[in-house]
Amino acid sequence: MQTSPAHAAPHDEREIETVEDFDATVSSRGTLAGYRVQAVDLTDRTKELLTTDTAGAVFLGCPMRNEAAAKIRADGALVFPPVPHLPFDPYRGHLYTPAELFASLDKGYERTPDALAYAWFQQTKADGDIYASMLRAVHDDSISDALDELLRGARVVGVMGGHAMARGTKAYGGAARLGRELSRSGFTVATGGGPGAMEAANLGAYAAPYEDAMLEEACELLAGSPSFSPSITDWAQHAFEVRTRWPKGNHSIGIPTWFYGHEPPNAFASHIAKYFANATREDGLLARSNAGVVFLPGAAGTVQEIFDNATPNYYESRGEPTPMVLVDREHWTERLPTWPLLRALARERSMESRIALVDRIEEAPEALKRLTH
Repeated sequence: MQTSPAHAAPHDEREIETVEDFDATVSSRGTLAGYRVQAVDLTDRTKELLTTDTAGAVFLGCPMRNEAAAKIRADGALVFPPVPHLPFDPYRGHLYTPAELFASLDKGYERTPDALAYAWFQQTKADGDIYASMLRAVHDDSISDALDELLRGARVVGVMGGHAMARGTKAYGGAARLGRELSRSGFTVATGGGPGAMEAANLGAYAAPYEDAMLEEACELLAGSPSFSPSITDWAQHAFEVRTRWPKGNHSIGIPTWFYGHEPPNAFASHIAKYFANATREDGLLARSNAGVVFLPGAAGTVQEIFDNATPNYYESRGEPTPMVLVDREHWTERLPTWPLLRALARERSMESRIALVDRIEEAPEALKRLTH
């Protein structure tokens, strides 16, 4: 059954992010003074706004009638109106869903909100428009706030790996089984949210409530479109076919970026925290992987993530070091000899007992558990 993370805590008491929250607050508290109302359509709540104290409140991107806006401004509230003609809402209060980012996929990927947001990003980045920069910053901060609210109290394991891992391969199937095992063990799986190894891990988490045969069948179906190149539309449609056939998958997190806009998000992460700023996205993904990180074979991006994660572990800047498991001894000792350097860095430090190198992906969950205890 698809659920939100069981550990998610209620929203900050001062934040209102749905019409239901708005109605409940007005009914129970009788005031909106000091509240932050975020991306809630208040067009039909004029009476409540006209009769409720809103002193010191902040309304972020909330559609409302002119008389209501005038009244709450007179109360001393700040009103940041919705920004027209944007392919995204900079004030959004929740993470994205696959259905939201891939809306209009039947007309071609280039017509989806995901593709349109990337096109806007490319245009405004080239223009150097400070207004657009502000909108991107507000959006990314809103996403971080929503992600923190969702993951509060959760045990998060990050799964890192390259986007080039093709559907239908042995490696893809192994990454999917890893995601399934982690999800069944009570962890919230978090990935970079893109194709390849990232998609496989999110798929595995999605498959966790089903019998084992479901994942094998899903992988066979997906193999009909092995890569997002040359057709993102075909690649994504195969994923939604899986979701339609098995609609009650488990939750997981994808944290992609429009910085790499040629690389689409995958459709198996139930909650997608998509950023414009890649640096914010990279640091946020690793910082939130509080139960450890599994690094599958990858190239430059995965190598960067290994040492991005190793640095706070080395200095213990985030507290006790989190486990790091590297998968595929040959890859990390010969092709890209990252392991010897990581081990040298860890020597005689507290992180030394929190790193491991395993040969096979099937060994990763047990290694993670061993490093945790």
